[in-house]
Amino acid sequence: MGRFAGHCFAHAAQGFTNLAGRHYSRATCAQRGRDLCLLTESLVSSPSDPAPHHRVVISVINYRTAGLTVQCAESVLRDLGDHDGHLVIVDNNSGDGSADEIAAWIDTRPDRDKVTLVRSPSNTGFSGGHNQGIGARSADYYLVLNSDAIVQPGFFTAILSAADAQPEKGLFAPRIDYDDGSQQISCFRFHSPASELIRAAQSGPVSRLLGARRVPLTMPPAPDQIEWASFACILLRGEMVKQLGPMDEGYFLYFEDVEYCFRAHRAGWRIAYVHDAVAVHFRGGSGPVKALAKARKRLPPYYYASRTRLFRQLYGPTGPWRANIAWSIGRALALTRALLGKGVPPVPDKEHRDIWTNALTPLGDRRAVEG
Repeated sequence: MGRFAGHCFAHAAQGFTNLAGRHYSRATCAQRGRDLCLLTESLVSSPSDPAPHHRVVISVINYRTAGLTVQCAESVLRDLGDHDGHLVIVDNNSGDGSADEIAAWIDTRPDRDKVTLVRSPSNTGFSGGHNQGIGARSADYYLVLNSDAIVQPGFFTAILSAADAQPEKGLFAPRIDYDDGSQQISCFRFHSPASELIRAAQSGPVSRLLGARRVPLTMPPAPDQIEWASFACILLRGEMVKQLGPMDEGYFLYFEDVEYCFRAHRAGWRIAYVHDAVAVHFRGGSGPVKALAKARKRLPPYYYASRTRLFRQLYGPTGPWRANIAWSIGRALALTRALLGKGVPPVPDKEHRDIWTNALTPLGDRRAVEG
């Protein structure tokens, strides 16, 4: 049984208490489809036939992206080489036949023993999917990897060497490039009410005044400035994962990486940036939010539910309200440009209303996409 799975089992007997101190009974977890113990129990070997311990386990979620997932998996297996690694692909109840496509691809591989396909009975979101992937095997390190990403040659040697050399660090963020060769901003400061004012105002003077709270960092980042890093591709130390437990499944999609890094930071773990380990992230391959935001269309409810949950967990009961008031002030400043005959910077459709999603129940319905 994996160490992570054992951690889940230990906590299931007594329910789950999240960062805000809210306790969920085992029955409640099961009712909401988030009882990690029961999910993980179906994935690991029996105590009489325990799954082997690995140096690194790679967790990839498939949701109706079979082609991208296979491309991602091939890059992983190609680069693993002599490293003791195992790839776990979690199909998040795609329902489109892509899980069967992936299973057929695995059957053609001479190294099929290095790959496990997990078929989730429901769409458990980003956190739930990767919790299953991480829980399936025990390892020194876990690589969380998007299906719309690939790792470049030498990735595992570079990132595992960096992790071994920095035992005090818990998370290792590689360089992430877009497919056009430009570098993605993948290291950040924590979101805050001040950063929401910056985001809504889109004003040079406001950004300069509150520059110390801008979320994106200049790449490559100063080591002491990294507060969270993108989970499109990140290596997690197994010791830290065992200490922190699973990712919070109160998030369906987006902001779960921020919360996990916050939890790690609070426990004393820091993030290292590993420039020599390179992954390529294809734009918009596995999620619609960035494309919708770019087109200024309305974002899905789960995005704003996750945003509300994050501000509640990071800043307490008033956090979502403070963030929304700051956003509203920033937006008011942006609208004053019209009085000066200047263009008003656009925002996603109906965002002024949608930021209040779950404002009265910030730890409530995650507005998941069922499937």
